Amino acid sequence: MRARNQGITATDVAKLSTPKSIVNAARDKMHGTSFAGNSYTDHGRAREPVIAAWVLENYGIEPSTNLFRSLGHPRHLATPDGVGVVAGGDLHLCEIKTTSKPWRSIPRSYLRQVWWQQYVLGADRTLLVWEEHLDFVPVAAVPQFRWIERDEDQIAILVGLANALIDNLDQQARR
Repeated sequence: MRARNQGITATDVAKLSTPKSIVNAARDKMHGTSFAGNSYTDHGRAREPVIAAWVLENYGIEPSTNLFRSLGHPRHLATPDGVGVVAGGDLHLCEIKTTSKPWRSIPRSYLRQVWWQQYVLGADRTLLVWEEHLDFVPVAAVPQFRWIERDEDQIAILVGLANALIDNLDQQARR
């Protein structure tokens, strides 16, 4: 957690979309938040290893809890849920989610997380896997999934937002 607090993670970047979101994220990084989890986060933590085992079996992407740093910027950090090198040497990532609501499309905050992880690790593709549940019981035997391709334009926007957050944090630290 200490290392994660020193940089900008995919969780941080997922919240960044406006100048006000940068100020709010900086405040949370500097002072912490009162959110310690709830029944939904507990459910997600409990289901993640089960879903990760399905990903490993079907796609060969190993579960991971490692914290990675960008080669170009050591304060740009990511902890994808899975990392795998496939035939040909390509790096594939995995991000796992649980949800109590069906998705018409992938939530934008999750796409930001995925693109940030791709940027930090240099990956071109991420398998986003989500499991819908009803009262914490999975609604299907197999989770839903979609491959997310790297998007350089979106990554450039996220890098700019993350750097603005770092600048804000540095300014606050100097006060």
